[in-house]
Amino acid sequence: MRSRFPQDLLSQDPAFGAAPDPRAGDREGPAHGAPSYLDGQLLVAMPGMADERFSRSVIYLCAHSAEGAMGIIVNKPAADLNMPDLLVQLDIIAQDDAIRLPAYVGHMPVLMGGPVEASRGFVLHSPDFHIDQSTLLIDNGICLTATIEILRAIAVGKGPASAVLALGYAGWQAGQLESEIQANGWLHCPADPDLIFNSALETKYDRALRGIGIEPAMLSATAGHA
Repeated sequence: MRSRFPQDLLSQDPAFGAAPDPRAGDREGPAHGAPSYLDGQLLVAMPGMADERFSRSVIYLCAHSAEGAMGIIVNKPAADLNMPDLLVQLDIIAQDDAIRLPAYVGHMPVLMGGPVEASRGFVLHSPDFHIDQSTLLIDNGICLTATIEILRAIAVGKGPASAVLALGYAGWQAGQLESEIQANGWLHCPADPDLIFNSALETKYDRALRGIGIEPAMLSATAGHA
């Protein structure tokens, strides 16, 4: 059984905090005739996506219910920001300690997770790391933690084996995502942890399309739903 977003994901640190919990409330049926709730799946923007903020976006949906949806863009880098610099900015490590970080930390992506609350951080990660009352197992071996303790663990080599940090998230009101899917704005498909955690951000959009069985060069703005 999937749990709700833990309330104590709301951190005192301004860089971290929880998104609203769209899983609360009625889950008996999808709004506006959508095929099902899509939490734990990927959204892939169609070429005709009208909102430039989501052009060629791949979004991991952390939550979806009759009350709305919340997801993290997993293929767009945060501008001019890397993990070592962020750890220094958050006073997790000193500037002089950046060169002593575990090697994989320097390659860990920092993503532009979405336009909502872009100063807050969310870590998608493998299930080998857990903080009681703070880590949410979403689906298919992918977890979400939004307390700063996970960054402290990463900095000393005790964090999850796979992780990406996202600043901000994408959010939809009740029925909004379903309407966008019906208007041919998004394709959706099962999530692939390897795609989510891969540091080659520039290839994720085409990889996601191929995972649906679509060759990117052949996809038009009028393609049907997945």
